[in-house]
Amino acid sequence: MKLNQITHPNQLHGLSIPQLEEIARQIREKHLQTVSTSGGHLGPGLGVVELTLGLYQTLDLNRDKVIWDVGHQAYPHKLITGRCDRFHTLRQKNGIAGYLKRCESQFDHFGAGHASTSISAALGMALARDMKGENFKVVAVIGDGALTGGMALEAINHAGYLPKTKLLVVLNDNEMSISPNVGALSSHLNQLRFSSPVQLLKQLEEQFEHLSPVGNFLAPELNRIKQGIKRLAVPKVGAVFEELGFTYMGPIDGHNLLELIASFDQAHQQTGPVLVHVATIKGKGYEFAEQERVGYHAQSKFNLATGKAITSSKPKPPSYSKVFGETLTKIAKGNSKVIGITAAMSTGTKLDILQKNLPEQYIDVGIAEQHGVTLAAGLACEGMRPVVAIYSTFLQRAYDQIIHDVCIQNLPVFFCMDRSGVVGADGPTHQGMYDIAYLRCIPNMVLMAPKDEAELQQMLTTGVNYTDGPIAMRYPRGEGQGVPLMSEGWESLPIGKGEILRHGDDVLMVAYGSMVYPALQAAAILNEHGIQATVVNARFAKPLDIDLIVPLAKQIGQVFTLEEGCLMGGFGSAVAEALLEHRVIVPLIRLGVTDKLVEHATPEESLSELGLTPPKIADRILKEFQQQSNLDIKVLQNGSFEQKTRS
Repeated sequence: MKLNQITHPNQLHGLSIPQLEEIARQIREKHLQTVSTSGGHLGPGLGVVELTLGLYQTLDLNRDKVIWDVGHQAYPHKLITGRCDRFHTLRQKNGIAGYLKRCESQFDHFGAGHASTSISAALGMALARDMKGENFKVVAVIGDGALTGGMALEAINHAGYLPKTKLLVVLNDNEMSISPNVGALSSHLNQLRFSSPVQLLKQLEEQFEHLSPVGNFLAPELNRIKQGIKRLAVPKVGAVFEELGFTYMGPIDGHNLLELIASFDQAHQQTGPVLVHVATIKGKGYEFAEQERVGYHAQSKFNLATGKAITSSKPKPPSYSKVFGETLTKIAKGNSKVIGITAAMSTGTKLDILQKNLPEQYIDVGIAEQHGVTLAAGLACEGMRPVVAIYSTFLQRAYDQIIHDVCIQNLPVFFCMDRSGVVGADGPTHQGMYDIAYLRCIPNMVLMAPKDEAELQQMLTTGVNYTDGPIAMRYPRGEGQGVPLMSEGWESLPIGKGEILRHGDDVLMVAYGSMVYPALQAAAILNEHGIQATVVNARFAKPLDIDLIVPLAKQIGQVFTLEEGCLMGGFGSAVAEALLEHRVIVPLIRLGVTDKLVEHATPEESLSELGLTPPKIADRILKEFQQQSNLDIKVLQNGSFEQKTRS
C-alpha cells in the first residue's frame, strides 16, 4: 500500500509489520520533502511515526478519539488521515495547518498550539462518554516537555481519582535515553503485572474486603503481596504515576512496531486510567535531526542532503529576538541582579545567549508560564531585576499571575513579549494579537513597544531601570529595520513620552511599535496625492502621551491610529478614550486587527489582508478623505451648516 492511497487510518488495520514499516518510511520521506521546501516543525513528527502507526492499529477511528498535545508532533497523523495529497501546502495560506484544527478534519478531535492541554481535554471527553453511556476509547498523546506544564499535572491528579474512567495517556518521551528497561525485560515485567495470578490476587482482595472477620485479616496480606509484585515490576519513573492512580506501562521502544501494538492492546484492556511510557528519538530517520534535536525541532527551508538552511543571498538585518538577547546579556554583565527567565523557549527568545554567557543569571522553568511569572514576582520581592521573556501568545497562560502576583503588589517585573502581532505560518494559536488589550486594563502596568531594533535597546534599558512597578515591552517576530545599533551606552526613555517623526497639517497618524515604519511609508504615498501627514511614534500605550497626542488631534482634526494587534481594547481604543476624556471630538479611524482570527499565511499575506501594509494604509486614508470631501460638498449644498472641505 502507498501512503497517498491512505485516506482513513482504519486502512492500516491488518497490515503486516513489514508493510507498516514501509508506510513509516514513506511518511518520513514525505515529511522531510515538505518541511525542507516550505519550513515547519521537523523533529517531533519524525520521532512519532511508529508510535502513530502502532497506536492507530489498535483503534477504530470511526469511533475512538486521539488528542495530540500541541499538534506539531501530529504530522504523521495528518498524512494518514486524508491529507497526504495536500501536505505540500503545509503552513501556507489556505493550506494544511501546522497544528491540529477541528474544522480541518474529522480526525482532529481537539486543536492545540499551546502545550499541556491534551490530558484535560481527553479526560473531559472520557467523562462525557461515560455520562452518555457510550463506548469508545480516548487517548491523549503528550510529550515529556509538555508534561512539565502544570495543567498536565493537574489533569493527571484528577484522572487518578477516577478509577472507573477508562483513559489512555501515551507519554512520548524523546529526551530520556532508552534505558535497559526498554525491550525484553520491560515486556516481561509488564506481562507479570498483568498476568492471571496477579489479576486473581486483585479480584480476591476486592472480594475479601466484603467478608468479615476473615476478610479483614486476608485482604491486607493479599494487598502486600500485590504491592510487592508492583514494586518489582514497575521502574522508579512509573512508581510516581502508580501512586497518582494510573496503571503504568513502560518504557516501551517507540520505534518497535510489534512491541508498540502489543503494549497498546494490553493497555486498552485495563480498567481506569493507564499511562504508556514510550521512549522515542526526536528526529528519527534523519541523521542531522537526530544529532541536533533542539535546532531541528522546527526549521526554515533547508537542503535535505546537507541539512543546512537555505539562506537568502541578500543580507538581512538581525532579528528583534537576537538584538534582545545580545543587548540583555550586555546589560546583565553590568548588573548581577538582572535575571532572564524563559518558559522552555531559550532559543526562540534568544535567552540562550544569556545562558551561554551568564548561566547563573538565567532560569528556564519549563513549559510553566504561570510558575515563571510568580517566580519572577518572588525574585522582585528580594530586589532582583527579573526579565520574563515569553511569547505574547504564551503569556496569556499566566494572566492571573500577572494580575494577582505582580500588578496588585506593584512588583518591578519586566515582561518582554516576543512574537507580538502577526507571526505567520503558525496561525491563530500563535498570533500575538491580544497583549496590548489584556495588559492595558491592569492597574500599575506600563506598556511600551519599539519602532525598530535600536529603540528596542533603549527600551530594554528603560525596563531594567524601571523600579516603580511592572513594565512590559512587545516586539515583533522577524528581522529588524536595519538601523544602526549601539554596542553600549543606551539611555532610558522617559516613561509615557512619544515623538513626532513627520509633520503635516492634513492628517495625524499615531502609530505603535511595529506599525511606525509602515505609517511613515504610507505618509510618503499620501504626500504624492497632496495629503500631508503628521506621524507620531507613540512608544507607550500606557501611559499614553496625552500632552503630545491631544493637542495634535485638536489642531489637525483627522486622526488615524495604527497597531499590529486587536482593535478591541487595544492601542487605538486608548487614544479614543483619551480624546473623549479631553472632549476632543474629531474623526478617528483605528487600523489594526478586527474581531477575527488571523489564519496561517506568510506575515506579508496576513498584513495585506488586514490592510496593514503601507499601500493599504494609504489607500484607506485616501478613501476616508474622499468620503469626507463628498460629505462636505453635500452639507454645503443643503445649507444646513458650513464645514471646511479638504478636497
